[in-house]
Amino acid sequence: MVKAQADADMVPVDLVIFDCDGTLVDSETVATDVMVAYLAELGMPLSADEALSRFKGGKMADCVTELERMFGRALPVDFTKVLRDRIAPVLHQRLQPIEGALELVKSLKVPFCMASNGPLHQIKVSLSVTGLWPYFEGRIFSAYEVSSWKPAPDLFLHAAKTMGVEPSRCAVVEDSLPGVQAGVAAGMQVFALQPDQVKAQFPAQAKIISRLAELHDHINIAG
Repeated sequence: MVKAQADADMVPVDLVIFDCDGTLVDSETVATDVMVAYLAELGMPLSADEALSRFKGGKMADCVTELERMFGRALPVDFTKVLRDRIAPVLHQRLQPIEGALELVKSLKVPFCMASNGPLHQIKVSLSVTGLWPYFEGRIFSAYEVSSWKPAPDLFLHAAKTMGVEPSRCAVVEDSLPGVQAGVAAGMQVFALQPDQVKAQFPAQAKIISRLAELHDHINIAG
């Protein structure tokens, strides 16, 4: 009886759309540490906690604009390039998959893809280092392709259309507020991965999960 009720409560899903950074790979922490160190060199002190709180899941250009507003002066014109160049080798050294990521993608019985605010080359590095690349190759969508970044819904809608699935039959798995907002705006089922204390005010439509394995309790993703 309990199992029958649980099955009835599951959301019907034909496509799972994953975010990358912070959802499947623990790159947010790595990238933030590198950025904070670079900012300190520029005389712009910022804690890692504040940087994550302000910029997690956002567009790099918006991050630069906000940093310049906060400190009242311009960043170097090559700030973004230098930052990405510094992040890449550290990702190779430190990057790990989020707990349960590999096990989850191996267990999926429905199509899945990735939709990230990051550039394709950075996504490939992250997935290759963590062993996730073979599961997503050919099914990766970057905001740089559509020139639209979360929290706008365009990237998720583009991914769903390309994969041939109606938005209402898609499940989005995200960790950041902009990503969750984008999924809700796209009319999709949204799961917000929050391993620790929930720090953001997520839309009521989003379901909070603390581990990726909890998806098994909400959507029919495994046989």
